[in-house]
Amino acid sequence: MEKMLYIRLRHRIQAKPNQRITIGDVAQLVASDAVVQRISKIAVHQVNMSDKSIVIVDVMQVIKELQKVDPTLEVQTFGPVQTIIEVVYKQKRFRPMFFAGVWLLLFFGAALAIMNFHEDVSMRIVHQKIFKTITGLEDEKPLLLQIPYSIGLGLGMILFFNHVFRKRINEEPSPLEVEMFNYQQDLDRYVVMNENKESTKKIDDH
Repeated sequence: MEKMLYIRLRHRIQAKPNQRITIGDVAQLVASDAVVQRISKIAVHQVNMSDKSIVIVDVMQVIKELQKVDPTLEVQTFGPVQTIIEVVYKQKRFRPMFFAGVWLLLFFGAALAIMNFHEDVSMRIVHQKIFKTITGLEDEKPLLLQIPYSIGLGLGMILFFNHVFRKRINEEPSPLEVEMFNYQQDLDRYVVMNENKESTKKIDDH
């Protein structure tokens, strides 16, 4: 029982350039304290500049390193079979002008999109008809409806995205966060299949 090791690879970790990646970094280990302390320090990869931003560590690579240290160790694996190592380089300095330009682009782009949508569905005419139905009066600019509608539109967007600036309204993820999560999952699967050299093999004719 002392030679039994349970190992579960982490899905994704972050590392710095030239960092030495150990089994303890890429995996959760369950065994006796002596085994865990000895195994967790075994190196599985040395990050270098040729790695660029993504490195894949396969469970078979981890097992090979374990066998080199202790061939009698009995290994049981669970969960993911690859760990994605994201190499984090020094972040670029914050540039206020660039931020302001992007913010203005998004602001006016979103505003034009909303206005074009309202023009397509004739929202102004709809407001005029609703106003006439309620009050019996005709008004080309029924501000009594348009102002609350505009305020409600902004509040609705806040509730939809579940954020007020950086503060989350409740614990539920927003639809945007769910879509970003799904996109990240698809991206990770693509990276695992294309960056891991052991995922595909070309068989030559003999």
